[in-house]
Amino acid sequence: MKDKVVAIVPAAGLGRRFGPGTNKSFKTLMGKPLLLWALETLETVDEITEIIPVLREEDMEKGVELFEKSGLSKIKRIAPGGKERQDSVYNGLKQVGDNTGIVVIHDGVRPLVGKNLIRESIRQLRDCDGVIPGVPPKDTIKELKDSIVRRTLKRDSLWAVQTPQVFFYKILYATYEKAMMDGFYTTDDAAIVERYGGRVKVIMGSYNNIKITTPEDLLIAEFLLSKKWKVRNGK
Repeated sequence: MKDKVVAIVPAAGLGRRFGPGTNKSFKTLMGKPLLLWALETLETVDEITEIIPVLREEDMEKGVELFEKSGLSKIKRIAPGGKERQDSVYNGLKQVGDNTGIVVIHDGVRPLVGKNLIRESIRQLRDCDGVIPGVPPKDTIKELKDSIVRRTLKRDSLWAVQTPQVFFYKILYATYEKAMMDGFYTTDDAAIVERYGGRVKVIMGSYNNIKITTPEDLLIAEFLLSKKWKVRNGK
């Protein structure tokens, strides 16, 4: 990989379902802060040269202490979080050096991301502007208005997208700047690239690559991690 690859990890969101003022990224999962699971996996990816976590100002000191204790050598700086996820990612993008070719955006609350998925996402970034993982929905999806079904969507054309989302840095930064100027906000990085004419490729993700949104999700993640540990240790 000739291009410098930088990972930006937004982790400044408040988990309102976990309680007022709670940053779910620091919730404990099997004895370790949730955020650390994703960061440690990113650290093992040879193609990635730097990791930039994005934290709330009030979590900066806690973050520095955590990262130093964990020996994460690829973290050189921390970007300040913004009001919305998009603001946080934009702050992270502004910290990236001009010699960066590729950026990897990964949610800090997706602890079960696999190293192979990250590497494949980077590898597939050719003949397109971005690569994102996704999975076909297992449930039937319906569009509602005022709790009444308007239509049932065809599952064969729908994908539930995940992170890591991988882009050429110059393209993502340019489209982010346009989105900020236009006041266009979304919770998906690829949607910004798509809005301004970019081509985004979808590859198969993993149903285990869940996003921790509720306390119940933590229990699911713990089960999946314990199952993975048992397999690794022959139990």
